[in-house]
Formats: sequence, structure tokens, C-alpha cells
Amino acid sequence: MEYNTQQRRLPLPEYGRSVQNMVDHALTIEDREQRQICANTIVKIMRGMFPQLKDTAEVNQRLWDHLAIMSDFKLDIDYPVEIVRKESLDVKPEKVPYPQSKLKYRHYGRFVQDMIDVAVKYEEGEEKRQLVNLIANQMRKDYLAWNKDSMDNQKIVEDLFELSEGKIKVALEDIKFFDLRSNNQRRRNNNNNNQQRKRNG
Repeated sequence: MEYNTQQRRLPLPEYGRSVQNMVDHALTIEDREQRQICANTIVKIMRGMFPQLKDTAEVNQRLWDHLAIMSDFKLDIDYPVEIVRKESLDVKPEKVPYPQSKLKYRHYGRFVQDMIDVAVKYEEGEEKRQLVNLIANQMRKDYLAWNKDSMDNQKIVEDLFELSEGKIKVALEDIKFFDLRSNNQRRRNNNNNNQQRKRNG
């Protein structure tokens, strides 16, 4: 018994090995007229495999392109459409440019740096203080995720000053840090209470 993993790789697996075998058979038909009839039948079968697709010119084009691809462009028939060229399939897509800017402290991520850049532009006032406080707490959360063993709030204040290029200068007592651990504990307690109520209810 021959397993599919032992057979050659299908160029278009969505049609299955049975359709691929039909295409392989069509390549062996010497009579051109019979070969054309076989090709037309294969495309009808392919169309029937996806009844949700409407009978449009675009779908028709795609089916004949797929037939050509499955035959490795060796099926000599009269295609009713101008099929895709083999060389166009070998063209590699252009590389997507990725941001090249380097982060000084990668554990804080691009989001924190972007938020700091926004905060720098804010005028002094309560709104800026609240934003800086939120940023500092996000930095603390990111720092704890990166370094679970220790936490130094002064380090957050110093990193905030450095990442803002000295434009955001706050004292440690100016920042109201959220107690992440007690929040997590409170959340776990609430979950346990809810589960207990469900069991009792």
C-alpha cells in the first residue's frame, strides 16, 4: 500500500490526488480531440468541487489556470482563456520593508516608545501627568514580564527620563504605581468565588 506521503507533492492540494491523477491521465492521451474533451471534463469536476463559487469569468480563468499549473504547463489543448504564464509564478514577491529603528530597551516595546513620544508633545498639566502615569505603569508591567525576579520603581522613572531624551522628568513620588500583584490576586479570588457560586447554585 502506497501512502500519500510517499507520493509526489501536489502542486494544488485543494483539488486532491484524484483530480491530479485525471490531469496526469490527460497528458497521456495522444488524440488531441479526446485530450480536449478530457480537459473540459476535468474543469467541470473542479468547478463542481466548489459549488459556492459563482460561474464568472474570473472563476473560469482561475480554473483553467489551475489546470495548466497541475499539468506543469505541458497539457497541449486549446484553452478557452489566456492562461497564466509559468515564468510569472516564479517571480518572488518584493520584500516587505520592516522598521529599522532600534529600541534602546526592547522589553518595553515600540508601543511604549511611541506613547512617550506623544507625551513629550503634551503641554504641562493634569492630562500630561495622567498620561505619564499610565506610561510608567505600562513600563512597570513590561519590566515585570521581562524580569520576574525583581522590580525597582526608581528604574522605571530613570528609563522614562532616558527614553524621552530627558524631556519627561518626574520624581518617584509623582508616579502612582498600580499594585499588579494584588490586582492579579483579586482577579483570582473573584474567579474562585464565581466558580463556587456556580457549584452551589
